[in-house]
Amino acid sequence: MFKNNKIFILGLARSGYQAAKLLIERGNEVVLNDGKEEDKLNKEQIEELRELGVKLVFGSHPDELLDESFDYLIKNPGVPIDHKYVLKARELGIEVMNEVEMAYRLLPEDVKIIAITGTNGKTTTTTLTYEIMKKAYGDKVFLAGNIGYPLSSILKDVKSGDIIVIEISCQQLENLTKFNPTVALMTNLSPAHIDFLKSYENYKRVKAKLFQNHTSDNVAILNIENEDVLEETKNIKSSVKYFSSKKEINGGYLKDNDIYYYGEKVISRDDIFIAGLHNVENCISAIMLVKEFGVSNEIIKEVISNFRGVEHRLEYVDTIDGRRFYNDTEATNIKCTQIALSSFDKPTIIILGGLERGQDFNELTPFMNNVKAIIGIGQCRERVLEYGNSINIPTYIYEHLTNGFDKCFEVSDEGDIILLSPASASWDQYKECEVRGAEFKKKVEELKNGSN
Repeated sequence: MFKNNKIFILGLARSGYQAAKLLIERGNEVVLNDGKEEDKLNKEQIEELRELGVKLVFGSHPDELLDESFDYLIKNPGVPIDHKYVLKARELGIEVMNEVEMAYRLLPEDVKIIAITGTNGKTTTTTLTYEIMKKAYGDKVFLAGNIGYPLSSILKDVKSGDIIVIEISCQQLENLTKFNPTVALMTNLSPAHIDFLKSYENYKRVKAKLFQNHTSDNVAILNIENEDVLEETKNIKSSVKYFSSKKEINGGYLKDNDIYYYGEKVISRDDIFIAGLHNVENCISAIMLVKEFGVSNEIIKEVISNFRGVEHRLEYVDTIDGRRFYNDTEATNIKCTQIALSSFDKPTIIILGGLERGQDFNELTPFMNNVKAIIGIGQCRERVLEYGNSINIPTYIYEHLTNGFDKCFEVSDEGDIILLSPASASWDQYKECEVRGAEFKKKVEELKNGSN
């Protein structure tokens, strides 16, 4: 499969780049098109693909570029589902898929796949599951998917009997047809990515595609507390197991500050370093997944108790003079910041703001009970000030994070939380939100060195 074909790749990024390399190595004729101008894309990737013989077309989407001579169209997950090439490919009878589906079809048959999706928590759960499985099974375990490692990039190293832990986004699920994970988890569902999938109903339908090829030989692990998850998966054919953070059930659950797996205590919540009930749910989810592979409680406890979270997602940075610093730069919307605020019961100084998107900061109010000061930054900082004043919380605004950082420490006391959780995208000042998080962490490091 995927040998001596003519294949159209729509979109560069990580997945398009890796797919192009893999396909050209297998003797295919490959055309890669990206609407961005060449100077806005990765120069090293482009030079490598040109040398390999990939035909590259940048800056536009010429109507005549895609025709009936192509066998497949590989779509980057971020490309809209109604892109003109996608619609034209279907008219021409050209199969549309993404890089995950393509690479899946090239895997050895007996590779085991642990697949994780959901609206929130999937990256943390994927990372934690991978760390536990890696501790238990070593080099037999690989990490892939939406977490930043295209499946095709690890294909050459995967052998029969290996295990892949993969995060799957809704954008990837939209174009999966034969993909069938051994064990699959849905963390939760709530409205998200409506701009991409056009409606919440369609978003839920696409998320449930993770289980579309399951039989009773496959396991589905579901959040029993999420009504949308239960409704959307009511007709799946998987062997279903459940987890809960609210009550004792026949499955994984939290009870009296301890996590249990079918009645057996696995770990105390006090041994979990990452903050918040949502991270307790992520831990329960990971435990449910790895137990399908017989991982011991000892290994689970060792990994979870040392797990410090995913970088830039409510990431613990350091403690200085009794103040604990958390980097949650990935909180680019109100919902994520609500989750972050609900994770702490100590006085908190929060950094809000960034790109002006008309986000409604008033939706944070029920979660602001522990907030003692707000630092507003970025393009929407004046609205942050208006919001802070409206709820009578001292608010200070600065154009840049670096200018406002010192104020965080100044208005804090020993025992406080200093939290970067902006509820805003970063594109007003940064190429990506990770740069904003790195800047925050650098300021923490400088503060620590200066206080030593």
